[in-house]
Amino acid sequence: MEYIVNFTWDNEANVWIATSDDIPGLVLESGSFDALLERTRFAVPELLALNAPKTQPFFLTFMSKRQERMSL
Repeated sequence: MEYIVNFTWDNEANVWIATSDDIPGLVLESGSFDALLERTRFAVPELLALNAPKTQPFFLTFMSKRQERMSL
């Protein structure tokens, strides 16, 4: 099974936010992309165990998006 985790940069709060349409309850944030990635790796198995106790081995696909406003 494959789950997609979306990482989005919030310019106002200066944090990365992790969410997923595939994993109910997944909402994490961190100022560091690498720290958020690590937190997500620990949180996802716990959330899956709570939502579907008979979860088989799975893959996580991380999608990231960061947009910044620039001017000349």
